[in-house]
Amino acid sequence: MEKNPNTYNGETLMLSSQKKGDKNVYIESYGCQMNFADSEVVASILEGEGYQTTQTVDNADLILLNTCSIREKAEQTVRNRLVHFKTLKKNNKGLKVGVLGCMAERLKHKFLEEEQIVDMVVGPDAYKDLPNLLVEVAAEREAVNVILSKEETYGDIAPVRINSNGVTAFVSITRGCDNMCTFCVVPFTRGRERSRDPKSILEEIDKLAKQGYKEITLLGQNVDSYLWYGGGLKKDFSKATLLQQKTAIDFAKLLQLVAEAQPQMRIRFSTSNPQDMSVSVLHVMAAYDNICKYIHLPVQSGSDRILKKMNRLHTRQEYMTLIDNVRKILPNCGISHDMIAGFPTETEADHQDTLSLMEYVKYDFGFMFAYSERPGTLAARKLEDDIPEEVKKRRLNEIIALQQGHSKYRTEQYIGNTYCVLIEKASKKSPEQWSGRTTQNTVVVFPKEHYNVGDFVDVKIERATSATLIGTAVGHSKTI
Repeated sequence: MEKNPNTYNGETLMLSSQKKGDKNVYIESYGCQMNFADSEVVASILEGEGYQTTQTVDNADLILLNTCSIREKAEQTVRNRLVHFKTLKKNNKGLKVGVLGCMAERLKHKFLEEEQIVDMVVGPDAYKDLPNLLVEVAAEREAVNVILSKEETYGDIAPVRINSNGVTAFVSITRGCDNMCTFCVVPFTRGRERSRDPKSILEEIDKLAKQGYKEITLLGQNVDSYLWYGGGLKKDFSKATLLQQKTAIDFAKLLQLVAEAQPQMRIRFSTSNPQDMSVSVLHVMAAYDNICKYIHLPVQSGSDRILKKMNRLHTRQEYMTLIDNVRKILPNCGISHDMIAGFPTETEADHQDTLSLMEYVKYDFGFMFAYSERPGTLAARKLEDDIPEEVKKRRLNEIIALQQGHSKYRTEQYIGNTYCVLIEKASKKSPEQWSGRTTQNTVVVFPKEHYNVGDFVDVKIERATSATLIGTAVGHSKTI
C-alpha cells in the first residue's frame, strides 16, 4: 500500500481491551493504515480465544508484531524490536512471539530461521487461522501460514476498536493490489485485488455511528478500484452475468451510498491511485458535505521516463489533468502525495521534472523517501540501484525543502477564516489545547474551553506553521 496521510513507518499501536480473558496479547503495528485496521481484526479473533489485549509488554503471554515491508527501514525497525523481545523471552519461558503482516508474507518460513525468537509467522490473509497456529505453537511445532487469498477474507469479522478515541475509525473496503508498480512489494505480500460486499461495509459503518463515532476512513491499497458485482477478483468482471455488470457498484457509487446512509458522519478514504480515480468520484465528493474534501494522490515522480520504469500507468500530463479536475470540481480540496527520490536511472533532468510538478500542484503535504530496493520486486530483478546514496539524499532534501515551502503556502491561506474542526484528542504539545482536523485533513489546535472530544467546532485561524493551524473556537459548528 502506498504511504497514507495518517500513519508513519515505525509508528506503534499498542492495543488494549476491556474484555477479560485468561491470557494477554500485546500487539504493535507498523506502516500503513491497513495494518492498523488488520490489528483490530486480529484482536477480535484472539478475543474469541480468551486473550485480552494489553498495553504492557511485561505481562504479555503473546507478543505480535504487525509488520510493514514497503521500505528497508521499516523491516529493520521490526528486527530491532525482536532483539528487545529476546531478553523478555529469556526471563519468561512461556512467552510466545509472532510476526504478522507484509514482512511475514515476504519472508515466510525463512523468518523462523533468521529470527529464532519468532514462534509464529502469519501473512495478512491468514489471521483466521490464528487459533490453529496457537495450538501448533503450544505443541512446539512450526506455525506458519502465509497463503494469500482470492476472497475479501475478513468482511464477516467485527473489528475490536482498540485504544480508540471513540471518534475516528478505519473500515476496510478492498484488499490487495493489481497495479504491479515495479518498486512495490504490496502485490506480493497482500495478493490480488478484491472488494468487499457493500452490505457488510454499510453494516459496519452503521454500528460505528450507533457507537458514537463521528468519522470513518474507507481503506484499501487502491480504493478507487473498488468494484462489487457479487463475484471475486476484479479481473474476472468480464465473466460476470449481464445483470451483475449492470448492478455492479464502483467506488463512486459506494461513496455515495455511505454518504447518504450516514449524513452526520464524516467520510474519508485512502489510498487513491491516479490511473483509477474517476471524475465521477470527484463529483460525488462535491455533492455531499460529509465527504471530506481531501485526496491522498501518490505520484512518485514527475518524470514520464521514470513513471514508465515504475510501471505507473499514468503520464505526467494525465496526472496534471486529474489535478486540474480536482481544482475545478473541488476548489478547496486538500491534496497530498508520495514521492520517491533516486529511483534507478533517475537523472538530474528527471529530478527537475519532479520539482516542477510539485510547483504546479503545490501540495498541502507529502510523504517523501529515497528509493529503497525491495527484494522480489521487478525493479530489484531488472534495474540496478545505480543512484549513489549521497545523490539520493541531496535530491530528497530538495524535495522536502520545496514541500515545506508549499505546505506553509497552503496553511497561510487559512489565516483569518473560520473552519469546522472535529476534535480528536488533546494536543501533544499542550494539555490545555485540543487537536483536530479540517475537512482538508489539516491539523488545527485551539484552547479547550468547554468543548469535548467528538465535538464539531468552528475555529477561527489566527496563525499557521507549515503543518499546523492555530486558532480560537467561536462555537459549536452547524456543519461537519
